[in-house]
Amino acid sequence: MAIEGRSRESADGRVRLGMVGGGEGAFIGAVHRLAARMDDHYTFVAGALSSTPDKAKRSGAALGLAPDRVYSDYEAMAKAEAKRPDGIEAVSIVTPNHMHAPVAKAFLKAGIHVICDKPLTTSLKEALSLQKAAAASKRLFAVTYNYTGYPMVRHARAMIAAGELGELRVVQAEYPQDWLTERLEASGQKQAAWRTDPKQSGAGGCIGDIGTHAYDLASFVSGLTLDSLSADLTSFVKGRKLDDNVHIMMRFKGGAKGMLWASQVAPGNENGLRLRVYGTKGGISWEQEHPNQLTYAPFGQPPRVISRGTGAANAAAGRVTRVPPGHPEGYLEGFANLYTEIAAAIRAARTGKKADAAVTFPTVTDGVRGVAFVEPAVKSSQKNGKWVKV
Repeated sequence: MAIEGRSRESADGRVRLGMVGGGEGAFIGAVHRLAARMDDHYTFVAGALSSTPDKAKRSGAALGLAPDRVYSDYEAMAKAEAKRPDGIEAVSIVTPNHMHAPVAKAFLKAGIHVICDKPLTTSLKEALSLQKAAAASKRLFAVTYNYTGYPMVRHARAMIAAGELGELRVVQAEYPQDWLTERLEASGQKQAAWRTDPKQSGAGGCIGDIGTHAYDLASFVSGLTLDSLSADLTSFVKGRKLDDNVHIMMRFKGGAKGMLWASQVAPGNENGLRLRVYGTKGGISWEQEHPNQLTYAPFGQPPRVISRGTGAANAAAGRVTRVPPGHPEGYLEGFANLYTEIAAAIRAARTGKKADAAVTFPTVTDGVRGVAFVEPAVKSSQKNGKWVKV
């Protein structure tokens, strides 16, 4: 089914972008705006940046939005923008998890493309309903699993797809942090408060916040499909309502095995996302905090380091590389790569066409897969690590 786009495009060709959430004091909203603007493919023109009117107005003014494009109600924004000849073509949703589905559905109904933060929703039932709504709308739906935008992640994925590691046997993914080692949510810190609140975050805490990132990265790079899992989710901090540490064993279709560790109570770790994949011919290792290098170890040969931007990097990495080697590219550039890929798809949709086959970004299907990982993990943990089908 072809994705359809709005025929009214901006005079300069940029995608007109709106945002729900991400007002003053928010971290991820600012990241999205930086990523969208980096390659100059978007113009940020409207937002419901807070449900509190005064805060929404202050946030909009600080970001240079016209007063009549600042909203405190997302439904009003969706309806108003859909009627404008210069209305937004896409909306970025950067609210707490529990608001993703209702906001996305409102904009899909208004004929507006959706770019949604992860995890997609707080329940699988809700995720499947949203997937159905996205398909019916014929609008593009992207989910910002942003680590898929790194050049060396693309390199690793292409290597595995080409069979350079042989038949895959082992997948190890981890994402440790330390910022919730103490009960930060009790201090009123906003980012900690909603992430540890089941009403806003869903059934999973750490697993939904960063565990899904590790799982998505493993799935994206390896190309494997998860069959079943055994999980041990723990809330180490007294009084915390959701998990802050996750250990999961995984069995993939085809016979490969894997392990995933995610933690927000591991002192000394900042954003230690790491992926290792091993097959019959060799293995690879990549670390998010050192994203410009990928270690490749062919069996029986010395390990070698492949650097972004060098002749050793493949075409998949090259098409999302910005500057020569030695000039580091990191988190914001990787995030911006997703926004650039999404812009290419939106521009193609304006004329009812499909984007170039090389254009790659996570979709609502990947979002559903993430939620379909969280629920079985919670279920398994509640049953003392019983193996559960995914």
